[in-house]
Amino acid sequence: MPQMQYKAMDENGRTSVGVVEAVNVADLEMRLSRMGLDLINFKERGVKRSRAGRIPHRDMIGFTFHLEQLITAGVPLVDGLVDLRDSTENPRMREVMAGMIESIEGGKTLSGAMEEYPQMFDDVFVNLIKAGEFSGQLGEVLRSITENLKWQDEQAEQVKKLLTDPVIVGAVVTGVVFFLMTYLVPQLVGFMENMGQTLPMHTQVLIMVSAAFVTYWYLFLITPVLGFMGLLTLIRLSPSVAYAVDDLKLRVWVIGPLMKKIILAR
Repeated sequence: MPQMQYKAMDENGRTSVGVVEAVNVADLEMRLSRMGLDLINFKERGVKRSRAGRIPHRDMIGFTFHLEQLITAGVPLVDGLVDLRDSTENPRMREVMAGMIESIEGGKTLSGAMEEYPQMFDDVFVNLIKAGEFSGQLGEVLRSITENLKWQDEQAEQVKKLLTDPVIVGAVVTGVVFFLMTYLVPQLVGFMENMGQTLPMHTQVLIMVSAAFVTYWYLFLITPVLGFMGLLTLIRLSPSVAYAVDDLKLRVWVIGPLMKKIILAR
């Protein structure tokens, strides 16, 4: 959102200068009027960059909840969005709401303004809002969306908890194996060779694997990372690979059923 350096005057004729974020001149004047100031002149200092992409789930829940409360209380839509914009701490959220306010003031509906931000509002979200506008039950629709988002958030937290222990155990096991292969087994090789006995095949294989770890340890660290990055690239480039990976996710024990519930609830 652009940063505006302004010069304004209050009702007593005293001038003041400052910097605020505003979409355009009309937005700047509205912000200053809320501060009891009249705009004299301004200069745009540039755009404050914010990360593009999706809004955090908790911020979306807060947005729908507070918007539903304001609409149910009879607050005009634009005034409600202005209040939410001014109170949010997320710069990306503030930027989106400022754009929505500008679109609505330009004649668009709430759903029409949301359609301009597909990364934040998907088709289901927009169509539900559109249905609420046509039926006159926008508050009820927003309440239902809020409850659904809360449920999705709870399910996502449950999935994270289920994944935490396996990830920790996997990391510990990987570290132990790496330690054994690169340090402990090489220490035992000399001792086993001094015994003067023929080593079993599985012991010889273990020594060979340990030697490979010691010599090419960097490959064992880099290969999984490169493989993961390659898989992500294939998922983006190949719909069939993306479909296969998604199908595998839904078949994973415990996690798969939870993901199905979240997807079906959207």
